[in-house]
Amino acid sequence: MSPRDLIAFETSIADSFNRGEIRAPVHLTSGNEDALINYFRQVKVSDWVCCQWRSHYHCLLKGVPEDELRAEIMAGRSISLCFPKQRVISSAIAGGILPIAVGIAMGIKREGGDEIVHAFVGDMMSQSGIFFECVNYANNFSLPIQFVVEDNKVSVCSDTLETWGKRPMWYHDLPYIRPGLVHYYRYESKYPHAGAGRRVQF
Repeated sequence: MSPRDLIAFETSIADSFNRGEIRAPVHLTSGNEDALINYFRQVKVSDWVCCQWRSHYHCLLKGVPEDELRAEIMAGRSISLCFPKQRVISSAIAGGILPIAVGIAMGIKREGGDEIVHAFVGDMMSQSGIFFECVNYANNFSLPIQFVVEDNKVSVCSDTLETWGKRPMWYHDLPYIRPGLVHYYRYESKYPHAGAGRRVQF
């Protein structure tokens, strides 16, 4: 998919939400189209993609058909999208997807598979204890997983840098973590934390 395709889909979801057609929360994104498209070039069909709330783009790039994705969003499942056929799962619990992703990676290693788990997390959650524990475990047991920190600079309305005293800790800074285990990119979205800017529903 092209950046234009992703933007068009997200814009249509934003319009549907603002018209009151989606009676559940949505977490939209923008500004990270190129970064995600570039990242997904390495993602194989057999790989697992594990997401949190903001996962519309991830689903599309993993091959979920637009009509199936739209139907799930319209049914109120935007923040907990799961498509086992395309090996996409997500969790609406903050940080909840991380131990699930580690568990999938452990299962792949035990079975001798060649799949990789791609676990996406926001910048604020990447400063949480559960993130550090999962990264440490995956590193120490050489699990087939890559964590992706998607930094939009905020958690809801809290500035990440201010919250952590201007020096957040990223695992890719630490020499004992294997190269490539934590991928990081930064972007700025035009959308608020939840909703589309006109109608807000958490």
